[in-house]
Parts: sequence; C-alpha cells; structure tokens
Amino acid sequence: MHYIFLAVAIAFEVVATLMLKQSDGWSRWQWGMGSILFYALAGMLLAGCLRHMSVGMAYAIWAGAGIGLVCIASALLWNQRFDGPALAGIACIVAGVGIITLRSGVVLQ
Repeated sequence: MHYIFLAVAIAFEVVATLMLKQSDGWSRWQWGMGSILFYALAGMLLAGCLRHMSVGMAYAIWAGAGIGLVCIASALLWNQRFDGPALAGIACIVAGVGIITLRSGVVLQ
C-alpha cells in the first residue's frame, strides 16, 4: 500500500510542478493556487508512505521518478528539448533509483 501512496504522491507532485510552470510566474494565479493544492496533497500522501518506508528510500524514488516524469511532460507539453549531457544525467538518476529500489535492503523500516 505504501508504494501506491508514493506513486500517487509523485503523480500529484508532477502535476503541481507543471501547474507552477503554467502559472507563468504567478501572473496566472489560478494555476499557482492549483499547484499549492497538489503539493499539499502530495505531501500528505508522502507522509502516509513514510509510516512504512524509510525517508531516504522514499525520497530517492520520489526525486528520480519526478525528474523523469517532469522532463517527459515538459517535452510533450512545451516542446522543451534536452541535450545529450542532460539526458545522460537523467538516465543516471533513474538508473540509480532503480538499483536502490530493486537491490537495496533499506526500502522498508
């Protein structure tokens, strides 16, 4: 169940980040307010996840998945492009999260 909480928290955090971009520096404040709401929901779900998962592990998964998903979404929504070093760095982050998640024994408390 804690992985479901974490997955939904990551999804909400990604939505919040995309909404923050849409706010255009808060000139479109409705998007910014939506971002605050989704960040708050993400935080509550992350807190639920942390009852059963170590904070370091949860944050590693959160950060890696969030970076990957935000980069994909920004490429699709705003046609943002990433050069080779950026893609290599993102791949390293995602691979590191995969290694930690699949091979490390510190996932659960």
